[in-house]
Amino acid sequence: QVRLVESGGRLVHTGESLRLSCVVLGDSAVNFAMGWFRQAPGQEERKFVSTCNWNGGSTYYDDSVKGRFTISKDNRANMLYLQMDDLKSEDTATYFCAAIDDTLPAFRPDEYRYWGQGTQVTVSS
Repeated sequence: QVRLVESGGRLVHTGESLRLSCVVLGDSAVNFAMGWFRQAPGQEERKFVSTCNWNGGSTYYDDSVKGRFTISKDNRANMLYLQMDDLKSEDTATYFCAAIDDTLPAFRPDEYRYWGQGTQVTVSS
């Protein structure tokens, strides 16, 4: 059974950086395109942040994070990362790692089959 486990979320201040990690357990990360979504406090919807194809060679970002966040995938280590720079208060959210049984990236939550439990990122001004 595939499990995704995120880590790295914590309280930071505006302008600081943070790297989130997601480990793929129970299968090889090479079999999945993957992505990051976030859910802001009080919001029900998980919003798209970033996605990459199976080898991390193709990456896509929401406009709100473009130029500040970088997604990367290390298939040998079964890991997905999200480097977040120049963090803003509006980046405060629970961040979720997700995987899809496909080689191509996906942009909607309902396209993803596997989800992690989330990691909390709080950006304080």
